[in-house]
Amino acid sequence: MHALAVPAAALAHLVALALPPRCPGCGVVVEADHRFCAPCWSGLRFLGDPACVRCGVPFAVDAGPGMCCAACLARPPAHDGVRAAVAYGPVARNVALKLKYGGRLALARTMARLMLRHLPAEATCLVPVPLHRRRLWTRGYNQAQLIAAELGRLGGVPVACDVLRRTRSTPPLRGMDGRRRAKAVRGAFAVTDPARIKGQSIVLIDDVHTSGATVDACAKVLRAAGADRVSILCWARVVGADD
Repeated sequence: MHALAVPAAALAHLVALALPPRCPGCGVVVEADHRFCAPCWSGLRFLGDPACVRCGVPFAVDAGPGMCCAACLARPPAHDGVRAAVAYGPVARNVALKLKYGGRLALARTMARLMLRHLPAEATCLVPVPLHRRRLWTRGYNQAQLIAAELGRLGGVPVACDVLRRTRSTPPLRGMDGRRRAKAVRGAFAVTDPARIKGQSIVLIDDVHTSGATVDACAKVLRAAGADRVSILCWARVVGADD
């Protein structure tokens, strides 16, 4: 006796019943993949202008285009600007941690979908912030690389995962002041093939932006190797005391 073939639509319906879409933030059942429930959606603070043209910190009042915050005027960063989809908060943190440590790889697409509006029109190459090989072996994947891959597909921009590498392991930066953070990541990154990035408008991709020490170190070596522009795009950025 031959088994009856199950129509594709019926099979998809059975899968949806067994594995319904869930909110990326809290896990309750929602109507479609990558959709947030109403409370979690309301808990996300979406970022945009007005903001510092260099570090992306939001301004309370629109002072016009091209404005920098006091910190960037006093100490300009090595990159050409930071943009983030949302401010770092409880919902944004939950999503980032589920991807980074929980193995919820599909969340890379959730993040990329909301980051896409900030992708610079002049971008010619996406480069994920690299992990050291020991951390990559332990975790099994680089969350920034997963986000970059999804963003590259959505935005039609090539992704170069191997042109930037972390040459040494760095300590956790949380709790350090700006000077110590910069020292901890100094010399920790290297470009593997300068010819591939020469003249490129590169967008560095990361999950969470805090002090900016790591991306600043990456931007310095990319610019030294010939990149024309280096901007930063991430899922969430800290807004407040840890900036």
